[in-house]
Amino acid sequence: MRLLTLRTETATGTGKDTVAVRQDGETLTEIPGFADVGALLADPAWEQKAKAANGATHALDGADLAAVVPAPGKIICVGHNYRNHIKEMGRDIPEYPTLFAKYQESLIGPNDDLALPQESDTVDWEAELAVIIGKKGRRIAEADAADHIAGYAVLNDVSMRDYQFRTIQWLQGKTWENSTPFGPALVTKDEFTAGPLMTSAVDGEIQQSTPTGDLVFTPEFLVSYISTIITLNPGDVIATGTPGGVGHAQDPKRYLQEGQLLVTTIEGLGQLNNRVVKEA
Repeated sequence: MRLLTLRTETATGTGKDTVAVRQDGETLTEIPGFADVGALLADPAWEQKAKAANGATHALDGADLAAVVPAPGKIICVGHNYRNHIKEMGRDIPEYPTLFAKYQESLIGPNDDLALPQESDTVDWEAELAVIIGKKGRRIAEADAADHIAGYAVLNDVSMRDYQFRTIQWLQGKTWENSTPFGPALVTKDEFTAGPLMTSAVDGEIQQSTPTGDLVFTPEFLVSYISTIITLNPGDVIATGTPGGVGHAQDPKRYLQEGQLLVTTIEGLGQLNNRVVKEA
């Protein structure tokens, strides 16, 4: 099952509302009573209600999609989780996950413009597999972790490298507003297992290309490890790290420029298509 958050016109035509939808081929079917996928996941019967939904329908082609979970309670990101990226950044294979956070203001939809901030000219791409939590848990055993995963989506942890490396703490380079495309859909875990190819491309030129199965720390391990520290709730997001091929590690270094198209793809999950623009 594929679940998305659709933007719709308000009744007055003066703004946008959102609604959770189920994708049926080229049709999106509304799941009545739920403003977005995050709100849906908060209902313990979310899966049954999503399957049974028969609300208004919309065409997938041209749909205005929001971030699949627009306002997660937590976005926990993992650094140094692909061996080829660890090597290109000159690091050692970690014994434990490197964790940092993002905030919901950083999220944008799968086809939204990606804003270049006025303060940084070192904006870099980082394709990532996102894990979306579907069941609350604390100190979850790794063997039970799959039961707490609702599904998976595509995310790009776009990073402002100059701010990231101002200090040994990365957060300031990782959570700029309107910088993190996320979606297009939550694909439920029965339809996806980490392994398929993930790529990022800038103006059609492939920059990253690595199977998602090459993670140092698996989604199940990350759910268990993070839940040792803090309770994971439905709708929380874990961004599992990026592979080699980031612009900052190239010689010469390469960064996103106004007008470029950043495309992030994971086979079986979908694609993000984000035009790079100057921040208004």
